[in-house]
Amino acid sequence: MSGIVLSASVRQNLLSLQSTADLLATTQSRLSTGKKVNSALDNPTNFFTAQSLDNRASDINNLLDGIANGVQVLQAANTGITSLSKLLDSAKSIANQALQTTVGYSTKSNVSTTIAGATSSDLRGTTTYSSATALTNVLFDGTAGGAHAATSTTTLGGTIGTVTGSVVQDNNGGGAANITATTLLYGDGLAGATSGLTTGAATQFTDGSSFTVNGHTITFKAGAVPAAASAPSGYGVSGNLATDGNGNSIVYLGASATNSTATVGDVLKAVDLASGVQNAVVSAGAATITTNTSQTTSVSALAGGKITLETSTGADLSVVGKADLLKALGLTSATGSGNATVTASRTTSSGSLGTLITDGSTLTVNGKTITFKNAGTPAAANVATGSGVSGNVVTDGSGNSTVYLEKGTVADILNAIDLATGVQTASNSSGTATLSTATGQTNSSIVAGALHISTGANSDLTITGTGNALSTLGLTGSTGTGTSFTASRAAAAGGVSGKTLTFTSFNGGTAVNVTFGDGTGGTVKTLDQLNTALQANNLTATIDANGLLTVSATNDYASSTIGSAAAGGTIGGTITSALTFTNATAPVADAVAQATRSNLVNQYNNILTQIDTTSLDASFNGVNLLNGDQLKLVFDETGKSNLNITGVTFNSKGLGLAALTQGTDFIDNSATNKVLTKLNTASSTLRSEASTLGSNLSVVQVRQDFNKNLINVLQTGSSNLTLADTNEEAANSQALSTRQSIAVSALSLANQSQQSVLQLLR
Repeated sequence: MSGIVLSASVRQNLLSLQSTADLLATTQSRLSTGKKVNSALDNPTNFFTAQSLDNRASDINNLLDGIANGVQVLQAANTGITSLSKLLDSAKSIANQALQTTVGYSTKSNVSTTIAGATSSDLRGTTTYSSATALTNVLFDGTAGGAHAATSTTTLGGTIGTVTGSVVQDNNGGGAANITATTLLYGDGLAGATSGLTTGAATQFTDGSSFTVNGHTITFKAGAVPAAASAPSGYGVSGNLATDGNGNSIVYLGASATNSTATVGDVLKAVDLASGVQNAVVSAGAATITTNTSQTTSVSALAGGKITLETSTGADLSVVGKADLLKALGLTSATGSGNATVTASRTTSSGSLGTLITDGSTLTVNGKTITFKNAGTPAAANVATGSGVSGNVVTDGSGNSTVYLEKGTVADILNAIDLATGVQTASNSSGTATLSTATGQTNSSIVAGALHISTGANSDLTITGTGNALSTLGLTGSTGTGTSFTASRAAAAGGVSGKTLTFTSFNGGTAVNVTFGDGTGGTVKTLDQLNTALQANNLTATIDANGLLTVSATNDYASSTIGSAAAGGTIGGTITSALTFTNATAPVADAVAQATRSNLVNQYNNILTQIDTTSLDASFNGVNLLNGDQLKLVFDETGKSNLNITGVTFNSKGLGLAALTQGTDFIDNSATNKVLTKLNTASSTLRSEASTLGSNLSVVQVRQDFNKNLINVLQTGSSNLTLADTNEEAANSQALSTRQSIAVSALSLANQSQQSVLQLLR
């Protein structure tokens, strides 16, 4: 070969072809491997750098399996904690059932004593009351100027008032004579015959005609007056009248149509009965009529044919009737069928009240009624059965009274009020009332014109009224517009007021030291206030209708005995010297309730067994973070980045829970609450550990994601150093192929000159 000589052009083309072939081989190698650096010969720096990156990525990738296992271990522990939490909730439910069941004792330990008269609103016992004095407005008598104070003898009735009519003549002898009390209401008028009112006047007195006097009705009735045995029910007969004794009368005109039996005197007597000038006592159909001693004259005493009507001392006079009828008696000048009114008023004097009480007014004193009546005071023989008269007061002996206005005085009113309040009592016998003052009481009086009313000890004083009685007696308050008068009795505290009750600490509670009083200044008055003080010492109090005060252990400590060495709660204080407390009773177990609680103890212990097994089962790949195992996780290839997770022991003992004992646990609410406290602590422990596990799991997952991303970064960096650009290499391959073809053609052209010499040689 050494003898072969190539021309310069051939050699040059051959070298070019060889170079192109080398480049093409390199390009084809890159295309086939995808790398531009396949060995250290290609690029030592990139090759070894990429190899280092790939090795680190591989080392880190090998750690991912361990990290993934760690995640599962943490999730297994978290699942265990979730289950344990549910089991603890079930245990709490059982404990709460124990609290909600009937307390395990039918009777709790207690001490008791009886406080006479004590109630839940006032534990001090029977409150004693004494009479207080209530003052009214000042009463004045009728002295001119209206500023002279009334006294106990001031009368309730006033000075009599009168009204005089015009002259009335009869029809005898041509109507020249004046009427008298014996003048008939109608007669024939013949000479020598019985005279009557004039014809026009007489026609007013017909069957059924009537008029009223002070609200009482006087009725005219045709026919003869009945015998006593035939008198209308409730009426009594006197002369030509029948009266009910209360002011209502019937005047019987007589059987003759031409001559009446009734006279003008009968009409005037009926008016006297209605106005209170005269009184009638009805008995067995007969009426006994008397003139009140307070009257100065009798209205039936006519003078000069004129009728003079007189008020009683107890009421003003008001006569209302048809005008023609009253005109027939000369009492009015009005005529016609319409009503006319005739009045006469009393006057006041130094001996009477400045304002007179009206007939029919009432006072209601502590539910008892005092009635003011316009009439003379009845005799003992004429009062109702069971009632009695004292002074000018008739009382039923039960506090209800009638005060007669015609002769009644302020002293009579005070006696009637005292009978209503119980300050005085009345013993009634044969129509006479004997008044006596109750023990320790003071009769009401009038001082400087003001009524000093004793309230009495039976009840607080309340006075209401009708008519003008309240205002006249100064019972309408300072403004004069009040509708009632009230006053309270004086009250003294009950038997244990000022006494102190103590209890030493009971089952760790706050010692009690209370003083009974009015509820102010730290004292105790009501049962609620006492219970507030006892509550902090695990005690409670009740009181029954008989004043039996019982202090008992609360449901929380139903199994404890008050005053025992174990529980405490010794009773003492000054109240024990005033009252005798019973010895503390021992609690009495309720068999049914205890059986229920015993069953709940068994259920609770079963839950603890499940807690133990659940904590043992919360493992993954042999690692149990709830059973004391440890978990170590390595996050980098050097081992410097790692996480050590120390496990816990979360069986029942590890959670601070222990199996319950029959007859000790759940026996009362206190024992149950202790179990609930431990369960709540265990729940808090689980929540805390769950938080820790959650935090560690978050860290592990973050590092897991970090490592995955880091592997990708390392591998990408390695690829960037060694991988070929296939687009570029493909283009190079095409270019080199073209170049190779051109080189072959060039080589062929270079050889043509030698082929020409060869042709010549041929």
